[in-house]
Amino acid sequence: MTADALPPGPNRRQWLQTAAGLGLAPGWAAGAESEKVLRIAFATAETGFDPTQVNDIYSRSVTAHIFEALYAFDHLARPARIKPLTADGMPQVSDDFRSWTFRVRPGIFFADDAAFGGRRRELVAEDYVYAIKRYADPKLKSPLWGYTESYGLLGLAEARQRAIDGKRPFDYDSPVEGLRALDRYTLQIRLREPRPRFLDFIAASDLYGALAREVVEHYGEQVSEHPVGTGPFLLAQWRRASRIVLVRNPQYRERVYDAEPAADDAEGQALLARFKGRRLPMVDRVEIDIVEEAQPRWLAFLNGEHDHIDRVPPEFISQAVVGNDLAPHLVKRGVQGRRTLRADYYASFFNMDDPLVGGYTPDKVALRRAISLGMDIEREIRVVHRGQGLACQSPYCPHSTAWRPDYKSEMGDFDPARAQALLDLYGYVDRDGDGWREQPDGSPLRMVWSIESNQRARQLSEQYLRDMTRLGLRLEFKVGKWPELVKAARAGQFQVWHIGNQAATPDSLGQLTRYDSRQLGSQNFARFKRPEMDVLFDRLARLPDGPERLAGFAEAARIAAVWMPYRVRFHTIQTWLAHAPVIGYRPPPFWQEWWHMVDVVR
Repeated sequence: MTADALPPGPNRRQWLQTAAGLGLAPGWAAGAESEKVLRIAFATAETGFDPTQVNDIYSRSVTAHIFEALYAFDHLARPARIKPLTADGMPQVSDDFRSWTFRVRPGIFFADDAAFGGRRRELVAEDYVYAIKRYADPKLKSPLWGYTESYGLLGLAEARQRAIDGKRPFDYDSPVEGLRALDRYTLQIRLREPRPRFLDFIAASDLYGALAREVVEHYGEQVSEHPVGTGPFLLAQWRRASRIVLVRNPQYRERVYDAEPAADDAEGQALLARFKGRRLPMVDRVEIDIVEEAQPRWLAFLNGEHDHIDRVPPEFISQAVVGNDLAPHLVKRGVQGRRTLRADYYASFFNMDDPLVGGYTPDKVALRRAISLGMDIEREIRVVHRGQGLACQSPYCPHSTAWRPDYKSEMGDFDPARAQALLDLYGYVDRDGDGWREQPDGSPLRMVWSIESNQRARQLSEQYLRDMTRLGLRLEFKVGKWPELVKAARAGQFQVWHIGNQAATPDSLGQLTRYDSRQLGSQNFARFKRPEMDVLFDRLARLPDGPERLAGFAEAARIAAVWMPYRVRFHTIQTWLAHAPVIGYRPPPFWQEWWHMVDVVR
């Protein structure tokens, strides 16, 4: 199944009643008098809207519509293609991929805000310099610093270290060799090592969008509550973990719908024909409710309280899909839908610093591999996720460069007999006859797995308990809210947890940040530290695309399976639905921005 694959069957056309608006009511043209509102739901609460502080997909979905990077992904191009957003053309790149020069397009302005003292504030190159420097500020403790530093901007890490060593504030006014505004509109970035795919890094509006220094200094520690960018929307309302409202940015520049779908992409060509030249955004308002439990989220969609659901909760998939076709009751109501294998994975991970499940000695490796072999992922997919998943074999997301649908590894094995043999071999045996294994030194073996406080997590806990009991491993659960568990995981205060990973670019290297020891506390939740993986990560970052790089990705997958800091479990089969008023939705494979690219006609 490809990123835009449609299920087969006699009603295949029902699934094609999507963005092109086939068969939908007329009256979509610009100039409609009523306010156009897109209503959606998040399954998990946001954490905030300061790009340096967020790393969850829900918060980043919001920031991607407020801030703007120099470049963006073409909304319709498949495979993905990057094009200018606030940049004036493509960058000038040195032959060795170490020097990148960008030109900011003049005449782009930030949204009006009190921080600007009543004057219009033009976007300039220095705003990107400042935004990137903030990731290096030790006071902010950005979870994305490790990822930012991995690209090796000359002098940026040294500037951070000077602030740490001197125990003084980060000096935003001191020049950084690899991050300079050459003039008002010209940005130059110089790197320690070649980075052929650096454009992927700079094209993330949710992370590296322009930020005005005046806004940060005006709002101080409350800047997360006052995101001000150059993007199509403004934050109008925010009740934490409850409701988020964005409204059209009235100062948004003249930007129109344009894209370059492949010539043989019928759906993309139909969308382009319908919307080309329409001013963006096409909706006036986006209302987001936080609905963590699956049942109320599904019922809200059925009742028309939400226009779009990006993933039908697995518990209700049989109500949405019959065989391979959209359910007749939804077809009758004009609901649109599609199934897609998402560029993601869900993984359980071990705290490699924990004295019980962490460590690199043979007995600790054996324990993690036994736990992984004892996890019945196919049953989890079938029972908990109602078949809406594909078992993982590697740490790579579908549709990214290193993912191979025919690849097979121990990462995908379920073999409780081998798991029990491993535990026996390394001394994890039941010494006192109570039915539970002890550690090799005879001390109790009690694992504590973190779990969220929602219905899906409760189902998962039942699955985990079943799997570990089969192996004779005692398991307890620490229940908490998502933001609390994220904070604890970043601080290394956990034993085992699970998390999702969605690819942000077509390149698979981003998925290996989970294994990069320089990204502990940020992308590397497992706190995994192996020099051979760090060396390989750096080599893969430097190499151009080709057979040598693919071989390196294969070696990284082998290392991941050997040490097993993560048990990568499944990729999501996403079934999205939208009510008839939503016209133009096409699921983006890697990026988060799309709210401004759809129309809503009621």
